[in-house]
Formats: sequence, structure tokens, C-alpha cells
Amino acid sequence: MESSIALSNNVTKKQKMWLIPFALLCLVSISGMFQPFSESWFAPDSKIVTADVAWMLTATGLVLLMTPGLAFFYGGMVGKKSVISTMLQSFIAMGVISIVWVFVGFSLAFGDSIGGFIGNPFTFMMFKGVGTQTHEQLSPTIPLLLFAMFQLKFAIITPALITGSFAERVRFSSYLLFMVLFSLFVYCPLAHWTWHPEGFLRKMGVLDFAGGTVVHLSAGCAALVGAWFLKRRQSHLAQETHYPANIPFILLGTGMLWFGWFGFNAGSALSASGLAVLAFATTNTASASAALSWIFFDAVRGRKPSAMGACVGAVVGLVAITPAAGFVSIGASIFIGTFASIVSNLVVHYKNKSTLDDTLDVFPSHGVGGAIGMLMTGIFAATAVNSAGANGLLYGGVELLINHIIALLIAIAFSTTVSYGLYWITNRLVKMRVKTEDEIQGLDISQHGESL
Repeated sequence: MESSIALSNNVTKKQKMWLIPFALLCLVSISGMFQPFSESWFAPDSKIVTADVAWMLTATGLVLLMTPGLAFFYGGMVGKKSVISTMLQSFIAMGVISIVWVFVGFSLAFGDSIGGFIGNPFTFMMFKGVGTQTHEQLSPTIPLLLFAMFQLKFAIITPALITGSFAERVRFSSYLLFMVLFSLFVYCPLAHWTWHPEGFLRKMGVLDFAGGTVVHLSAGCAALVGAWFLKRRQSHLAQETHYPANIPFILLGTGMLWFGWFGFNAGSALSASGLAVLAFATTNTASASAALSWIFFDAVRGRKPSAMGACVGAVVGLVAITPAAGFVSIGASIFIGTFASIVSNLVVHYKNKSTLDDTLDVFPSHGVGGAIGMLMTGIFAATAVNSAGANGLLYGGVELLINHIIALLIAIAFSTTVSYGLYWITNRLVKMRVKTEDEIQGLDISQHGESL
């Protein structure tokens, strides 16, 4: 009888915990009913270039495809008892961040600049003024609404990238809270600094074509802190051999990521132009060289060339070329992919010898890959390739490399310290680590009541 009462109380407590996010969603939904709008937001605009609109609609869809691709990529890598949980952590970001972005995220990232550090939260709150009109600074040839939706897809995948570092041991409810906090307090400020015309890093001359700092470095740093904060898995402590659940899932996820990345990088040109074509080409070439470099380097060191190695290498190449995609030559992209792949491979090797339990090597892939990409941009960028950029070290632009090093240090310090604070706050509100028995049972059953 007592056990039944205790179980009833426990269920009630869990229900109350979920009442808060449900109530918040209801409040936002109700406020949306009364959100004023103007006919002028959706009036025809002669500045719109239809070819640019067509390409950016396509690119936006391609970037969204990357998040399900990431779900398959991560889901294939984890143990069989946590495949669904891991995949859902990526998939659910499409829902959570979409609402956060419309409510205030886009405004924080691209609203009227407050000192170059953050956007005014009221500029575009609930997409106020975000319609089919162009915007002189942000979207001169496409509707501001399309620009906002394109940028949303970047905001979606960034927190999803982090999940690989604490896979197989994080509570789903706490992850949802952390994801919201990370987006508001880490991603949006970095996006404003780097991409807003008045952002202080952009005014310094920092070049980040599609998110080497904003997306990958921030996610990599948060992943490193998360792996340390949540401590080691029971299987990691026992030094059990980890077996990926499904290699074909990894191959499928990599293919979806590679395909979607064309929208990620080439779409960042914000136009159907030669610049988009350049970014498309450098993206493909860097990923190709990185995939080959990873398996060749493994073979030279006495390991068998593996499907998972080729996939991880390809993703590292995609990460590394992201900040440089529209600023460097095709030849430089080959070197960037190869170099980043070798360095990330070595970092994974030494990480595996340490006690750090970054489950799916998020920091070596995205943190290290993003940092290398920013440094390579500071070396190989050329105005002969993109006149809107700057010359890197190889072409006499010492200042660009110095600015990129400063930006990297700032971004690493900011992402690391703020992410740690957010983990601490989240853990105080909703304990982040699952119980030992739930971890052993597997997160698919313990967190979601589902299994393969």
C-alpha cells in the first residue's frame, strides 16, 4: 500500500515537472493569437530577386535536413540501448528551437544591435516586422522572413551537435531546458557578434562564412564542458569496449549531412551567385579530402580503414571548411580538409587515452575542426576569390589571422564559461544525469519507454 502511494506521488511529481514547459508553450501560443501584424510586412517588394529566393528556399530545406542526418549519424554511433534517445535529442531541437527563435531568438541574434554585443529582444519579438519585405542590411534581395528561417536552421542544429558528448547518460527533460538556455545565452550572442552588421567581431574584420565559430566552436566547447560536468558513463568507468549500434545509420547520416551542408555553406552566400557556387565546390572538396585523409592516416598507423572513420573524417572536413567556404580557393579547401582530418584524428586518439568521456567525439570533431577552420580562413582567405573578404596570411594579410586568433580565444572563453554556468543552473533545476539503474537499462526504455 505504501509503495503504491509512493509511486503515485512520484508520478504526480513528474507530471508537475512537465506542467511548466507545457504552460509556457500554451502562453506563447495564446499570445500568438493576439500578435498584431501589418499589411505592409507582406506587401510586394521590387527589390526581391526571384532567383535568390528560389535558391534560399532550397538551401533552407537542405540545412534542415542536416538535423535528421545528425540524428542518424549519432544514433548509429551509440550503444543499442540508447539509439532512440540519442536520435530524439537531435530531432526535438527542430521543435524547441523553432518556437524559441520566433519568440525572441532571432531578435537577440539579428535585432537592433545593443553595443555590438546582443540584439534588442523587442526588435523582432514574435517575428514582429518579419515578413516578405527585404531588409537593407540583413537580406537585400530576399524576404526578411526567408532570411530568418534560413538562420533558424543553424540555430536548430547547434545544440543538437552538443548531445553527442553526453549521450547515454543525460535526462531528457534537463536537456530540453539546457538547449533553450544555450540557444539564448551562447548561440544568439555569438551569432550577433559574428554575423550582425554591427556585431563587434564582424566590425573587427573576422570572417566566418557559415558558422565555424558561431556553430561548431560553440558546440564543441559546450560539448567538452558537458562531458566533464556529467562525468563518465558506467561502461566507460568499467573500460568496456564500445560497439556502435548501426554502421549503416552512420553512413546514411553522413550522406544526409554532406548533402545538407551544401545548403549550410553555399546558402550562406544569400544569393544564387558565383559565390554560392564557390562555397558549394570548396565544401565538397574539403569533405572528400578529409574522408580520405582519415582512413589513409588510420591505415598508415596500422588500423583497418573503416566506414565509421571515413564518415567522421568527412564530417570533420565539412566542419573545417565552413568558416572558409566563400573566402578560399578550391586548392586551399583540399589542404584544409586533409589537415583538419589528421589533427582531429590525433585529438581523438589522445582523448581515448584520457578519462574524458566525450561519447561521440564532439569536441575533437566540431570544437577542434571549427577552430582549425577559423585559423585556416585567417591564412588562406583571398580577396581575389571574394572581394568582400580579406587577404589571409598567405597573401600578406597578417591582421586577419591575428583577428581570427583573438576571436577564437574570445569565443572559446565565452562558450566554455557560459556553458558551464548553464549546466550548473540546469542541474540545480532539473538533475541532468539519469540514475545509475536507468543508465544501465538504457535511455530508450528509461526515458521514453521505447526500444528498437
